[in-house]
Amino acid sequence: MKTVLITGATSGIGLGCARKFAKNGDRVIITGRNTDKLSAISSDLQAQGTEVLTLCFDVRDRQAAQQAIESLPAAWQQIDVLVNNAGLALGLEPEFEGDIDDWETMIDTNIKGLLTMTRLVVPQMISRNSGHIINIGSVAGDAAYAGGNVYCATKAAVKALSDGLRIDVAGTAVRVTNLKPGLVETNFSNIRFHGDTERAAKVYQGIKPLTGDDIADVAVYAANAPAHVQIAEVLILATHQASGSVIQRK
Repeated sequence: MKTVLITGATSGIGLGCARKFAKNGDRVIITGRNTDKLSAISSDLQAQGTEVLTLCFDVRDRQAAQQAIESLPAAWQQIDVLVNNAGLALGLEPEFEGDIDDWETMIDTNIKGLLTMTRLVVPQMISRNSGHIINIGSVAGDAAYAGGNVYCATKAAVKALSDGLRIDVAGTAVRVTNLKPGLVETNFSNIRFHGDTERAAKVYQGIKPLTGDDIADVAVYAANAPAHVQIAEVLILATHQASGSVIQRK
């Protein structure tokens, strides 16, 4: 049984990871910004026999993140798997018309939040020579698409940070995985379009997109590969999606 910490666990891929790791027999630490959602998810998982701990904080708040990790009871302090999932996209405007507040939110969450959690959790993995970091990147990190500019840049940063960390820990038994999903039907697009549900729904029209559970399946597989196997990077696309910008719709 592993102890798995998942950021952004109240919806989408993060929620899928919480459920799938729980089904795998692991215990989970779920984090997010919404206390009510965390409580509801915790109750559901506990009813299925899973040990669950909740931490409510925003990964953009470095002090709050540090306090949350330091508050872990002794029995939960050995984190075996860190899933850096918290992330978002905001806006789809040309770069020269972008909203600077949106940019800062994406950079602070997708890059700095990931770095904060890595810095807080990975040292104890190094000290015991065991652990796994799973970063949720994106196909958007491979090549920019129209309107993606800053979001694509943040996911390119996730790839570079994953690769860099993998180099840094190569002398240890700690493993690093970068998962790169394509179209996943979650509240991702609704957030990107600031609550415009109709516009968000059009993103998934004409194609059967991935689900959060699909990505979680890959995360669980990577975490349970033999100790000598490191699933370094996986690109996961819907069948009719060829890249970040090529989608065949019916």
